[in-house]
Amino acid sequence: MSAIIEQEDEDALVTSTDPLHPANLISELCASFYRLGWVTGTGGGICIRTHDKVYIAPSGVQKERIEPSHIFVLPYPQAEPSPHTDRIFLRRPRLNLKESACTPLFWNAFTIRSAGSCIHTHSQNAVMATLLWEKEKMFRISHQKMIKGVRIGGSGPTLSYLDTLEVPIIDNTPNEEDLKDSMKEAMEKYPRAAGILVLRHGIYVWGDDWEKAKTQTECLDYLLEIGVKMKLAGLPTVLNEGVQPQPQSQLSAGGKTTFGQLLTKLRHN
Repeated sequence: MSAIIEQEDEDALVTSTDPLHPANLISELCASFYRLGWVTGTGGGICIRTHDKVYIAPSGVQKERIEPSHIFVLPYPQAEPSPHTDRIFLRRPRLNLKESACTPLFWNAFTIRSAGSCIHTHSQNAVMATLLWEKEKMFRISHQKMIKGVRIGGSGPTLSYLDTLEVPIIDNTPNEEDLKDSMKEAMEKYPRAAGILVLRHGIYVWGDDWEKAKTQTECLDYLLEIGVKMKLAGLPTVLNEGVQPQPQSQLSAGGKTTFGQLLTKLRHN
């Protein structure tokens, strides 16, 4: 009897008529992300942190069919979950499910960026970007309106249209959990980054809450898509890169080179 009561108490953590309850939100958002092609084939995931609890989707399931009863609940804070060790749970599903393999990486977003939510997608736009910018290990783009939807570090002020957005690219590993350390290193090395790309794999994006994480994931996916298209079309994704400004003496009062100055310059050349 006590075991039944205990299970019912645990189930209360994911049972609510409130559509904004984390367990309900995760189910709804996973279905939405599936339709976008972000979490097909059981891949990808999302977590939501609310003060002292973390709600995480299960691993290896059809993401568009997740129900609130499938959600794991972990206490927060707790010691950083190691990739291959047991973790402390407040609630496990009754079904034989495993928590998301992304859990240690989600914890990076909590501990390093104080995030309230983290999203992992297998978007083809993200994968293509990692291939096209593999040598640079950094996706870069500027002068795009959607940059304004991305925050510095994922939780700071929003970027400007004139800013250059940078998203680091880390190498993939056979097991998701083993990305934890390289993701942490990249987040610490590039504190302004709002996400981390994983080579031939996907992207991790975080935010202060699920709404900001979702918004930034959408904006970054848009920017990755347009960046890939620009790169393949031979267009620069960063404007004015490497262009040195002319000395003031060579400019007219209006800021433009006059015809006479240009003619003199051509004669000397």
